[in-house]
Amino acid sequence: MKPILLVTLTLALTLPIYAQDTNAATGAKDKPDAAAAFAKKDKNSDGFLSKEEFLAKAKDPAKAETAFAKKDKNSDGKISLEEFAGKAQQDPE
Repeated sequence: MKPILLVTLTLALTLPIYAQDTNAATGAKDKPDAAAAFAKKDKNSDGFLSKEEFLAKAKDPAKAETAFAKKDKNSDGKISLEEFAGKAQQDPE
């Protein structure tokens, strides 16, 4: 009877280790929710990020300026949620 109790106790203590997030095993990091990050930056709640909203509190303004230009796929001077999340398609020229 004791060996069964020992095996059960060992499994109960070790299974949670193996049941951890799969990202820990692959080394991948969880991406923050794009919609939540977008909403936090969209101060006037118009559904777009202006350059000023996007660059606010940027640690490296030059890098943020480059990121804004890359995300603004349609070059309208503002970023939609789709552009922010990287789901927007660039219009063919």
